[in-house]
Amino acid sequence: MTALPVIVGMGGINASGRTSFHQGFRRIVLDQLSPEQRQETFLGLACLMNLVRYQDGQLIDQNNQVIEDDQIEDTFGEQVLAGTLIRKIEKEHFDPDATPWQQKMSLSAKQADFSFTVKTKDLPSPLPENWTVSETVDEEGNPTGVSDVNVAGTLEVLHDSTLDNPIKAAGQLPTGFDPAKLYNSHHQPRGLQNVIFGATDAIKSTGIDWQDVLDQVSPDQIGTYSSSTQGQLHAEGLGNAMQARLKGSRVGSKNAAMSLNTAPSDFINAYVTGSVGSTISATGACASFLYNLKAAAHDIQSGKIRAAIVGNSDALIVPEAAESFGNMGALANEKYLRMIDQTDQVDYRKTSRPFGQNCGFTLGEGAQYFILMDDTLALELGADVLGSVADVFVNADGVKKSITAPGPGNYISMAKAVALAKNIVGEESVQQHSFVLAHGSSTPQNRVTESHIFHTVAETFGINDWQVAAPKAYLGHSLGPASGDQLAWALGVFAHDIMPGITTIKEVADDVFDEHLTIRTEHAPCEPQEVAFINSKGFGGNNATAVILSPNTTWKMIEKRHGEAAVKAKEAQRMQVKQNQDAYRTAANYGQFDLFYRYGEGMIDEQQIKLSKDSMTLPGYKNSISLDLKNPFEDMC
Repeated sequence: MTALPVIVGMGGINASGRTSFHQGFRRIVLDQLSPEQRQETFLGLACLMNLVRYQDGQLIDQNNQVIEDDQIEDTFGEQVLAGTLIRKIEKEHFDPDATPWQQKMSLSAKQADFSFTVKTKDLPSPLPENWTVSETVDEEGNPTGVSDVNVAGTLEVLHDSTLDNPIKAAGQLPTGFDPAKLYNSHHQPRGLQNVIFGATDAIKSTGIDWQDVLDQVSPDQIGTYSSSTQGQLHAEGLGNAMQARLKGSRVGSKNAAMSLNTAPSDFINAYVTGSVGSTISATGACASFLYNLKAAAHDIQSGKIRAAIVGNSDALIVPEAAESFGNMGALANEKYLRMIDQTDQVDYRKTSRPFGQNCGFTLGEGAQYFILMDDTLALELGADVLGSVADVFVNADGVKKSITAPGPGNYISMAKAVALAKNIVGEESVQQHSFVLAHGSSTPQNRVTESHIFHTVAETFGINDWQVAAPKAYLGHSLGPASGDQLAWALGVFAHDIMPGITTIKEVADDVFDEHLTIRTEHAPCEPQEVAFINSKGFGGNNATAVILSPNTTWKMIEKRHGEAAVKAKEAQRMQVKQNQDAYRTAANYGQFDLFYRYGEGMIDEQQIKLSKDSMTLPGYKNSISLDLKNPFEDMC
């Protein structure tokens, strides 16, 4: 019997806001929400952005005046809208109009040689061949610590300067949100701060105390599957490790450890869950989240683990990332946007244009985390069901000329995904009640190649009007977490019956293969959906497609396996879980997160470990770890 990986919680942060309880999804489809949903969305975002604070049971604005929930949109609505989604890069990241750099200069004297003074301790070693140095002395003949330098010829120097960066927009976290202030962050990189926030948000969103999960399973049956694609590029991590020597400063003692792409998993295990179970940090360029999701889903299906936290985090809005991707021609820049729009004014809100007239993707940042359990554990704990993961297919491209160019692998992953879904829910359900969350990177090449894949698969499986949505239009491309953004959207569509359109384009480009596709330019209500396909096309041929089943479909499968009586028997427990969820939802909407950060708390005393031939018991854990391992190669021994 294959266990079903059930999604029971989600959390995180990106340019649209908090992930739990669909806040980020709702920010996208505001015009389709009910008045109550809209009010909750503005309230949660205003508190997240520190426009208002919750104090002594009241909301207080920045003028220390009491404000009511229903006044938030009228008072702060414009600031909330302007401070979310893709927008001009804010100076807390870097100034795109005056980005720091080092200007090379060659200095020469107007007449003969020239000289200058410098502190003796600051002299370079070895001295340039064309320098003559003499240390100065005071009246008593004692060294002053200053040297006179005479230069014959020219002097090559680097001087602080700025440049006008052509990359000016990004999908940034909401203005005013600072995860570092929510816990004792110890000068950790921004990407890892987002991990602590996202993992906590996901766990708390389940409405289940994490200790209850630990008490239900063996300690080694909980897994963590998380990574970042480019390490941590901020100064607290890889940034300083790469820059310090050239800036004349020193590399920090923590820079190397903070730079690892495994750090998100490490931080969750060490500071959030205290897990001693399986840990995997898979990376596959833009498909990294789906690589981790595949690993978790397969481990749950096989019974190796029973619960997992899955996600990715990347914080790439730094000059180095903008320059790297920009110089390879992958990012939308002002020059080409002006040419496309035939205007001198660039709309920074609409730099990302999946399947429209576009010129490159837009960088984003964020962290996305999901809690998965096998169907039996989810039922036992009374968990809320957001959906389930049927499978994730990963396929490479074969021989390539350009390592960044697309190839045939995504045809395989998409075709397998649709074929599996057809066999699970039936051909008619796939044809009538499925949709695609596209990679939709907003490059001219992607709009052609990805749409052709969808067209070909749709034609083969008899799908017409296949609905396609593209989160990167609003969030930018966060690389590692990008498919997590797509999964959050899929769960949002299941919960709200709203299909987001691509409002950043006026119309679908002429070279898009959309004969069998429906790519809307406006948000619209949709019929209840049963299956979502999450698609990713990563650099290097890292193609992945996930099959996500709706809550309704998932419950039908759980009831068929466990029986109606077993499901009903857990109804009271599910009601309690729902109450716990509502309590956290209210707290989160008011900006009360109380992040998990167990720095040194509950460390395991290794001297207290009890070990026998059959089991191992760790102090602080209710259940033991079985060592009664069957020989998987019995037929060969």
